[in-house]
Amino acid sequence: MRIILLALSCLLSQPALAANYSTLVPQQSSVTFVSTQMGVPVEGEFRKFNATITLDPDHPERGTARINIDLASIDTGNQEANEEVVKPLWFDAAAHPVASFTSTAVKPLGQGRYAAFGKLTIKGKTLDTQAVFNIEKQPGQLLLPGSFKLKRLDYAIGSGIWSDTSAVADEVQIRFRFVVAKP
Repeated sequence: MRIILLALSCLLSQPALAANYSTLVPQQSSVTFVSTQMGVPVEGEFRKFNATITLDPDHPERGTARINIDLASIDTGNQEANEEVVKPLWFDAAAHPVASFTSTAVKPLGQGRYAAFGKLTIKGKTLDTQAVFNIEKQPGQLLLPGSFKLKRLDYAIGSGIWSDTSAVADEVQIRFRFVVAKP
């Protein structure tokens, strides 16, 4: 009887594990971007990605995330552009098929907003990045919408003739919407 009570008390003393949301709901999640070409915003998305996100909404500062994006899954809305941006002057998806973000810290910003600090790796180059996101509780799920900006030339995206920022702006807005559920 003592063993059963001891095991039961151990299970009940771990409420933090029960509060974690960590199962990505891919069909409700997305990674999109907005770039500017010749002064005109162009929206697109990455159709394939995976994410390992663990978040307790009562203690978001303990959250962790690792997101991997299949660069060849880019959809710019134009087949010719899709074929061009996976080439060596852009993403070089054959040599560097995945872009990844790994969080190192989560800090509250106030009013339900948070900053995830971490390392973003694209084309073999890793830089510090900060993404701002919200936590929206839904029945059985958390919705985590957010965004960050990157400078494409910092990662040699669009090198050579494409490094002219009058044709394609350096800054790219990345937007994400991750939905996670309890396991």
